[in-house]
Amino acid sequence: MKKRGKRSGKTILLIIIGILICLSVMRVLNPTEIDDVSPGINCPEIEKYNPDVLYVIPNYENHAISNDTKWCEDILSLNKTLALHGITHTYREFSYKNITQEELSFGISEFEKCFNKTPEMFKPPQIKINKENRNLISKNNLKLNTAVNQITRKVYHCNDSARIPNKFIHAL
Repeated sequence: MKKRGKRSGKTILLIIIGILICLSVMRVLNPTEIDDVSPGINCPEIEKYNPDVLYVIPNYENHAISNDTKWCEDILSLNKTLALHGITHTYREFSYKNITQEELSFGISEFEKCFNKTPEMFKPPQIKINKENRNLISKNNLKLNTAVNQITRKVYHCNDSARIPNKFIHAL
């Protein structure tokens, strides 16, 4: 009996190690991302970490991105995949409140005016979204990225604003 207990403990440990190795490989192979891209947020991390995907906030602190054409041009010149990151990026914007089609359409419209393309991916601020908002994102043909996306990729934040510092994310 004791041998069986030791064996299952070793098996669990091997499974955990296997999962950690798989996650590490996935984080190296998958595209890197940066959240909270906006003209209103300083973002030296774009240059420092050279991410593949930029998650853009279309109306941060009531400053619509389409009003800053130079910023839009600069972001486009980076030749990155661009995606939508909330509308205003208020705290848990998509989990506490049901977003209306009009609000989402405004965010999409700002993105389109700025970049001359329609977003295909969406990530809610703080990675929290309720069922109604999840359905709204789906109805608008946006690919929703949530927690699994964060775990399987290196995701940095502009102005190093996340709970986990960018240098720690970079090291993983």
